[in-house]
Amino acid sequence: MPATASQLASLLEGKIIVSSDILDSDLQGMEMQELVSLVLSHFSGASDGIKLLKKETLKEILAKVKSEKTPLDVEIIRSSDFSPIAKDINSEFEVRNSKIESVSSSVNDFVAHFTNRFERQKAILERNRSIQGIIDIGSMNNYMNGREISLVGMVYDKVITKNGHVLVTLEDGTGTASVLFVKPYKNERNFNADLFVSATKILKDDVIAVKGKLSNKLVIANTVVWPDIPVHMRKKTEEDIAIAFISDTQVGHKLFMEKQFNKLLEWFNGNVDYRKDLAKKVKYIVFDGDLVDGVGIYPNQDKELLIDDVYRQYSVFFDLVSKIPEYIEVFVQPGNHDAVQRAEPQPMLPKELTQGDLPSNVHLATNPSNLVLDGINVLAYHGTSLDSVIHDTPGCTYARPETAMMEVLKRRHLSPIYGGNVIVPSRDDGMVIDSVPDIVEMGHVHKNAATDYHGTLLVNSGAWQARTSFQIRLGHLPSPGFLPVYETKNMTVSTLDFNTIP
Repeated sequence: MPATASQLASLLEGKIIVSSDILDSDLQGMEMQELVSLVLSHFSGASDGIKLLKKETLKEILAKVKSEKTPLDVEIIRSSDFSPIAKDINSEFEVRNSKIESVSSSVNDFVAHFTNRFERQKAILERNRSIQGIIDIGSMNNYMNGREISLVGMVYDKVITKNGHVLVTLEDGTGTASVLFVKPYKNERNFNADLFVSATKILKDDVIAVKGKLSNKLVIANTVVWPDIPVHMRKKTEEDIAIAFISDTQVGHKLFMEKQFNKLLEWFNGNVDYRKDLAKKVKYIVFDGDLVDGVGIYPNQDKELLIDDVYRQYSVFFDLVSKIPEYIEVFVQPGNHDAVQRAEPQPMLPKELTQGDLPSNVHLATNPSNLVLDGINVLAYHGTSLDSVIHDTPGCTYARPETAMMEVLKRRHLSPIYGGNVIVPSRDDGMVIDSVPDIVEMGHVHKNAATDYHGTLLVNSGAWQARTSFQIRLGHLPSPGFLPVYETKNMTVSTLDFNTIP
């Protein structure tokens, strides 16, 4: 919320009087919460009693803040007594980028796109032993009432009936079918109750398998199955190394946490007396999108920017990245704030944004991309689709982004809801999760999380941007300034707090 003189006076609650010569124009571009915090901080050491905020004092405060927030050219020298284990271990990695296709976005392109998605997810479902004897929807008329059948289809529609049942319309290339999930009686706790809860989580465009009995061209479901990933053993390494996950640095925004991020860079170089045992193991770093805040991404963004030139934003970002020790392999992919096409899959950053040759240890990647790091398959995706999954799926929240990440893996598709975020209608759907990853990393929602799902480690790497006015309005509590680090030999995750390090 933009600040005004009257609002500032009311929020200071009479402890500090705002001079009448301070006009609304003097506060242009300032967010209310930030401004109140600055003023209170300025007078924190003053004696008790009423204080007067004069116009010249306000100018001093704003000038000091601007000076403090100007990005500094920080020189980081590696500690002489720091002997990293990872430095003596050879890098073994492969970057498997998404295929970026040029399409006309015609009806035929979309038909080919969804057909490709359907066939690939159907093939996964056909391997599921709990669903046998799958038939085409168009052949349902060949079966008598009461016969149990199995179908695979894409969800065209889902409604709640007057009686509270879930009615789903499935389609494949041969026809459509109506599938009913019966709501159990009150307080009934049985298989049907669990089935109904699962049915409430069915989303439009899901590819699912259902089993049930035919009843007058209606299928009364008793089973629903998503493509899902199987329970599996996550791969680990013989070498005692670690992978660090970073996302949403938002360089260029006023709230980029420069102090904490520079402390992070010092930590990588062994200059911080905090979990040095872990710093020594870091061999790989994955930057998972929203590297910079961008320009023109949302209305009135210019008022929140410290750097209003996107080329300068990337210049500062890559200057920071250059402080990372050269023995650490760094992978950089874009997000929805970055200066590439918004539609996913997103291509890697163009060379004009990197402004010259990158260090040999810095590697550009698409969003999403599969990174094979010492044999461990890391599926890195910025996570823009988490917004629509959280919005449409019961039980998913921004406070626990891992719940939405589980739903994404369950569907074997990184952007399961068409229209939730912009996709490229390529003939080969680059968002389908064909192989089972060892690790899935996402960001976007600025909230740290780590959990295991069927053997796959889910990591949301949080952010390096302080809480924004937009997040305040939404009631969203981010967790910026935390670094998740995964040790690949003992298969443990540590989350390091860089907010409290002096």
